[in-house]
This record gives sequence, structure tokens and C-alpha cells, in this order.
Amino acid sequence: MTPSPNCGERRGGVLPDMIVLHYTGMDSCAAAHERLCDPGAEVSAHYLISETGALWQLVPEALRAWHAGAGHWAGTDDVNSRSIGIELVNTGTAPFPEPQMAALEGLMRGVMGRWSIEPHRVIAHSDMAPDRKFDPGPRFDWRRLALSGLSVWPCPGAEGNFLESARRFGYPPEAAPEEILHAFRLRFRSWASGPADAIDASLAADLASRFPVDRAAPSA
Repeated sequence: MTPSPNCGERRGGVLPDMIVLHYTGMDSCAAAHERLCDPGAEVSAHYLISETGALWQLVPEALRAWHAGAGHWAGTDDVNSRSIGIELVNTGTAPFPEPQMAALEGLMRGVMGRWSIEPHRVIAHSDMAPDRKFDPGPRFDWRRLALSGLSVWPCPGAEGNFLESARRFGYPPEAAPEEILHAFRLRFRSWASGPADAIDASLAADLASRFPVDRAAPSA
């Protein structure tokens, strides 16, 4: 596949210290690749992984791909400059096949090793833009990544205020409480519904205590 022209220099001379995971939301890998490489679309990602596990690099890791858009995570507004973007071919409603997940894990190990990216800096697109994004969605297996040391998973038991803890973990301070709750549950409790409860508060408090915003890299 051809590379994408939709990229540029990372602003301020920063290096990537995050990974943002996406689903394409399109019917086919070919359609997703066409869009990610269309200059008129003004979107791209560093990598695209098909349902069969085939992997393509569309933008060099040293460059700034246009995958994250407007959003905020852990004090960072320009997430594109601080991150590597990985697109997974998926409509948003289907499970992520084993070959695709295996390819993703292998890719992530390499990226995280090359750029010294910590597991708590691997996030969903919906984490940094909870007002407008839902990917990689409720079918994505975050716990699997955490068990492999490629992301993080909360442990219940701590006490705290859900919203305060979620923002302390990294969720955007300007996002509405219901948007933060929805994004948090997409990732950690996709089966839950209703207002934030004691379990949400406990899980968020654990993440905030272990991975507070001030432990993350400073904003660009």
C-alpha cells in the first residue's frame, strides 16, 4: 500500500510518548486505506492493521500523523505531536479477530520499546475526545493488552470521587461528566449503565493513584 501524504513535523521538537488506538469505522481495509491516504480527507495514521493481521506503515514514526484531531489527554492538547496512531480495520460493532490483535501486540511492543512509551500512555481515541469519538469501542479487549504489559487495567478497592479521579488519570478537564463516564466505561466497564456508581469511583481512584497526570510527560 502507498504511504499517506497527510503528515508533518512534530511541533516543538517533541517525541512520541503515547499510543492512540482507533477503529476505522469503514466496511473494508481498502476503503480505510484510501481515506487515510486522501489529501482531501486530511486524516492519516502511522499504521493500519487489517482483520487478517496484515500491517501497513502509512506515516514514518518520527513524523506527526493526523489521527487524533482535537482533544486532550493528561495535560496534552496536541496529541498528534505526542503520539503514534494505530488504526484497526473494524466497523465498530464486530469483535477484533485474533490475527489482528496478535499483529497489534507485536507492533505495540516494538513502538513502545523504540520510544520508551509506558503502558499508561496507551489510550483510546475516545479517552482523549470523549465528546465526539467512540473508538476503538466496547468490543476491543483492553484487558488483554494490560495482561501483556501493553496497557493498564484498574483494580477495585480504592475510594474516591469518580470525576475527580478520572480527570486525575488524564481525562479532559473540559469534557462533560457524562462524556467522561461514557468513555471510561467504553474502556473498562462496557456492560455498565446508569449514573456513575461506587465501582466506577473505585476503579478510577485506583488508576488516578497509580498513574496521575503529573506523572505523565509535560504538555508541549
